[in-house]
Amino acid sequence: MGERDGPHTVAAIEKNGGRALAVGVDVAVAEQVESAVARIAEDLGAPAVLVNNAGITRDNLLFKLTEADWDSVIGVHLRGAFLMSREVQKHMAAAGWGRIVNLSSTSALGNRGQANYSAAKAGVQGFTKTLAIELGKFGITVNAVAPGFIATDMTAATAARIGMPFEDFQKFAAEQIPVRRVGRPEDVAGTVSFLAGEDAGFVSGQVIYVAGGPQG
Repeated sequence: MGERDGPHTVAAIEKNGGRALAVGVDVAVAEQVESAVARIAEDLGAPAVLVNNAGITRDNLLFKLTEADWDSVIGVHLRGAFLMSREVQKHMAAAGWGRIVNLSSTSALGNRGQANYSAAKAGVQGFTKTLAIELGKFGITVNAVAPGFIATDMTAATAARIGMPFEDFQKFAAEQIPVRRVGRPEDVAGTVSFLAGEDAGFVSGQVIYVAGGPQG
């Protein structure tokens, strides 16, 4: 997300009495990550919570998947989570408190046409568990949230790519989900909010599937 995409979020946070700053950054570029985190720390104070939610898709079957498709998806999802976490953890360790929440996906368990995305999201889960072990002694918890079908611009783009109206795409998906509906962004946000708070201080290294039913 570029800085031009963030003003409405900043305005909403400020309207509710908070302070916010929109900073555009390519999470796969170390120098941009370093400068972005430094700017946030200078303007808002040392970061205490990191949610690694940057994501793209470049779906295709393996024989059609290009190296660029592979590298870009791995770069944003996995390299990005690594670079952001590495930069932010030093502030958290110094404070003796921190929360890192990484966004994985049910696709980590395998999904046709998403070898790159599935590999990245499975990597995020291993990354999460390892960071939980390394950073726990500094008061930092690290968890992952793995959404299933969530009605977002990304799933709308998938529907368009396969030539199906988004409403029909959602209805089809809902039929496969035990709770018989697709997810909403609020479903994911609620889980992330819990993991980022004080009540989740004894929860670390976990992958929580927000998918309307059991996974794995």
